Amino acid sequence: MEIRSLRYFLAVAREENMTRAAEQLHVSQSTLSKQIRALEEELGKKLFIRHSFRIELTEEGILLRKRAADLVEMADKISSEFLSIDEITGGEIYFGLAESYQIRHLARVIRSFQERYPDFHYHILSGGTEQVTEKLDKGILDFAVLVEEPDEDKYDYLELPGRDRWGLIFPADDPLAEKEQIRFEDLQGLPLFISEQSRDADLPRWCGPRVSQLTFSGYFQLAYNGSVFAREGLGYLLALDRIVDTSEDSGLVFRPLYPVLENPMYLIWQKYQVFTPIAERFLEEMRDYCDRQES
Repeated sequence: MEIRSLRYFLAVAREENMTRAAEQLHVSQSTLSKQIRALEEELGKKLFIRHSFRIELTEEGILLRKRAADLVEMADKISSEFLSIDEITGGEIYFGLAESYQIRHLARVIRSFQERYPDFHYHILSGGTEQVTEKLDKGILDFAVLVEEPDEDKYDYLELPGRDRWGLIFPADDPLAEKEQIRFEDLQGLPLFISEQSRDADLPRWCGPRVSQLTFSGYFQLAYNGSVFAREGLGYLLALDRIVDTSEDSGLVFRPLYPVLENPMYLIWQKYQVFTPIAERFLEEMRDYCDRQES
């Protein structure tokens, strides 16, 4: 099975149209059709169902799409790593990022790094812990940035400066806006939004087993989506400060939890990771930056 065939397959799966996929790939439609048929013959499964004006994936095609995407990403990363082995002035680094205001520290280092290494390029994947660590474990990512304590058996890490504070986000005209802080008793009986990961990992640090007394009306991996529902009065969003807009014109307010609940942020990478020169140089830069912030 060739990487080229998987690229062709992914293009057809994305476009759901052979003609558009061929145009995107700069190959003839007949060439593309032959490649797809050959791939189906090799796997012994039909990958697409043909309709009059579009094509759709079979169950086997859906399975292959996920596997093929990972393989193509890995192939691209391997190519870029070998191209940059002797190229200290540039190269590519792949990051997986959780949502946090503390991401600003990473962004600052990347900006400074780019100024001194003009041929340096970075790639960003945003998502939850499970999503980014899965790709880190597969070697698709070089680094991940998480807002939860990393597994020290699997990862080395660097704690970034600053901490994110938890609070409640809700409409500015809600009676709770009169409070300066939100206590556990204020949350009881309210329809709450949070991510499942934070419900299980963060809230128990704040209220212990009493978390079972709270009412969760929805789970949002992305805080912004939760804030949209909160703005419409559908519930109250538990999230980190400065993740969503709670400025005066936003219609929303943020009130911190009390007692204080905070999350540190970590840059993590696989234990015994062999870095490209540019990734190793970047990690040194990140360590220097963190040391300067602490001094």
